[in-house]
Amino acid sequence: MTLTYDTLKQFESVISEYTGAPYVVLTDSCTHALELCIRYRNPGPVICSAYTYLSVPMMLYKLGVPFYWDHEPWEYEYRLAPSNIWDSARAFDKGMYCAGRLQCVSFGPTKRLEIGHGGAILTNKHHEYVALKRMAYDGRDLDIKPWQDQQTFSIGYHYGMRLEDAQLGIQMMANNKLKEKYTQAVEYPDCSKLNIDKSSK
Repeated sequence: MTLTYDTLKQFESVISEYTGAPYVVLTDSCTHALELCIRYRNPGPVICSAYTYLSVPMMLYKLGVPFYWDHEPWEYEYRLAPSNIWDSARAFDKGMYCAGRLQCVSFGPTKRLEIGHGGAILTNKHHEYVALKRMAYDGRDLDIKPWQDQQTFSIGYHYGMRLEDAQLGIQMMANNKLKEKYTQAVEYPDCSKLNIDKSSK
């Protein structure tokens, strides 16, 4: 089977129907999904859960985004307040989308849809979908083929989902290959206590 960018659109539709999000931007990881949202929204200082995977504060450090630690427990997802950006890496549930949010999900190891790689941004705004998708795919409009025919590019990042991962995700969803929903919060270490040499960024 020859994979094309239409495979991405098919997987977008599958996730949209499952989560209830009108629009879905596929990425190569949840962390990069969060990064794209931060770059797009430019929210200023945010509040980040201290109990998260290390890549999230690392991403904020690299972008130079000031942030404050939140030590409140959470389940499934947490907000990078006061923005509308949510780290929803542990939440991939039917009808999960909440209007107005940019919810970033993960398909990495230990996640409910364990493709092994990849993530996605859920949104209900078409202009966010268009802008974030172009950002994820090197500034490209994927409907223009070949890409050399595109005349104007916005700044983009090489954060798009691999076609083979999208195809695997379609197959897994069709065969209901989802892990059971987590019944308790995942235990992360307190990242605020980690010694990170920020001079090496």
